[in-house]
Amino acid sequence: MVRKTILVDGLSTGYLEAGQGDPVVLLHGGEFGVSAELGWENNIAALAEHHRVLALDMLGFGESAKVIDFNDGRGMRIRHIARFCAAVGVESAHFVGNSMGAVNMFVDSTSDSPVLPARSMVMLCGGGEIQRNEHSAALYDYDATLAGMRRIVEALFFDPSYPADEDYVRRRYESSIAPGAWEALAAARFRRPGLEPPPLPSSRRAYDRIGVPVLVVEGAGDKLLPRGWAAQIAGQIAGGRSAVVDDAGHCPQIEQPDAVNALLLSFLAEQREGATR
Repeated sequence: MVRKTILVDGLSTGYLEAGQGDPVVLLHGGEFGVSAELGWENNIAALAEHHRVLALDMLGFGESAKVIDFNDGRGMRIRHIARFCAAVGVESAHFVGNSMGAVNMFVDSTSDSPVLPARSMVMLCGGGEIQRNEHSAALYDYDATLAGMRRIVEALFFDPSYPADEDYVRRRYESSIAPGAWEALAAARFRRPGLEPPPLPSSRRAYDRIGVPVLVVEGAGDKLLPRGWAAQIAGQIAGGRSAVVDDAGHCPQIEQPDAVNALLLSFLAEQREGATR
């Protein structure tokens, strides 16, 4: 696994690369403090045995530029991902996203004019109706304190050992307070005084527009999404499939990496076999 940096339309973009072969692009979540390493460090080596793996820091995260578009923040990130793929020579890839990364894939693939060069997609805990509870509040109202980061970690994971792990919480906290990191994410939540909060990501989309193989994965212990959301969405996609990972919260690729790696490798092997027929 090698850390690299590239300019994409003038914006510094950090990413991890490993392996060779059919490209797999990994898109991390959108919580404060996340990065390509924190999101995918337990999965890259397994995927790299068969694929060229590219895990980028989306704009505002990790080592990528800390910028914000108040008119179309999500669209900016999606277009940046597409331009990143072009910059590293990827014309077509399998995409795997967690949380916001998965939502970005759904938003693009159900739009009038998709821009991501997706050959297949795996959505990990992204696409359902985010529940308004103390756990989603922890993600949206982060105050850049260690206690606030512990609440985020508690919201993300099923296993209580994660928020109890001082080193892990501090690692995420340090990432969240890197220069510009908190500001870039917090700014996306600004709204004019008096306006209602923006709607949270919706599960209601034009899923009939998706024309590539899709696997939607749910964490059985997810505190942010309702039970059964993955099957409900997969059922609206032609050929869509769903799976549930036991003993996992909103980041099953971190909490249960062996189970998720097995799901990913099996799904990707099916795509390779289908391409050779």
